[in-house]
Amino acid sequence: MKNSLQKRRLDRGWSQQHLADELGVSRQTIISIERGRFDPSLPLAFRLAEVFECRIEELFDPRPEDTEPS
Repeated sequence: MKNSLQKRRLDRGWSQQHLADELGVSRQTIISIERGRFDPSLPLAFRLAEVFECRIEELFDPRPEDTEPS
């Protein structure tokens, strides 16, 4: 699933480890989500949205990778 997690994290000057620590997950989990290899659980998606002060829909785009926004 496409997401804007890496951009938002970098905009705040956070490392992957810092975000992982904020969420109580491993750095590998953050890497996997950012690369689109792992879709977070709903509770984790809500925590991510809370940390970045946005809606889940602003972080994650469920459309296939080759689909452009309309």
